[in-house]
Amino acid sequence: MRSSDDIKADLKKLSAKAMQAKMDLHDLSEDLPLGVERVIAVAERVRDAYAALEARRAELKALEAAS
Repeated sequence: MRSSDDIKADLKKLSAKAMQAKMDLHDLSEDLPLGVERVIAVAERVRDAYAALEARRAELKALEAAS
């Protein structure tokens, strides 16, 4: 089982990754219609990053509840 500190470290990394993906999508939207072919791929990356972040938060919550 992973420690709370390990999960918190992962949360920091995942949060940074999610924020960067969100900013990439924002930047892409400002340049539309240029880059329109990349919108779906970047949006999926944002969705996946935030899903991973939420999953890790749930893991931490479950670990803390079990303690």
